[in-house]
Amino acid sequence: MQIEKDIVVSVHYRLTDDKQQEIENSFGDVPMNYLHGHNTMIPGLEAALEGKQAGDQLKVTITPEDGYGPYNDNLKQEVPAEAFAGLDPKAGMQFTADTDQGPLPVTVIEVTEETVTVDGNHPFAGQTLHFDVEVVELRDATPTELEHGHLHGEGGCGHDHAEGESCGSH
Repeated sequence: MQIEKDIVVSVHYRLTDDKQQEIENSFGDVPMNYLHGHNTMIPGLEAALEGKQAGDQLKVTITPEDGYGPYNDNLKQEVPAEAFAGLDPKAGMQFTADTDQGPLPVTVIEVTEETVTVDGNHPFAGQTLHFDVEVVELRDATPTELEHGHLHGEGGCGHDHAEGESCGSH
């Protein structure tokens, strides 16, 4: 079996930045699983894994355009501190902001008495990422996973469905 659309892929990976600083590492822990071909993986890594088999190992460098996108200065904004009334925002905290385009995860990057500066960019936006990957296991997706477009673990997909509703409609 090889990696192609509708295959569940299990991989171990080590992620480093341009300075070879480790960002994440799943080796020695639980592998990451995803449904190939359903936009649940950054495009560059998914493309590099296409056609690979269990046991394959590869090193992949992903540019921002094929990863989490370029850094967008327009997603950084100062918000009046009173908008956080009742909260105690600190640099590094993450919140979900309601925007005209829907909910957007933001990270607090600076706090003053008057303002809280938040950043809506993904933490890896604008970065070239380096992956060491080992393909651990492959399997066919279940009909339910294919219908919903994502993996289901034990106990379902982690949320309830109203009658006639699928995971993708959330």
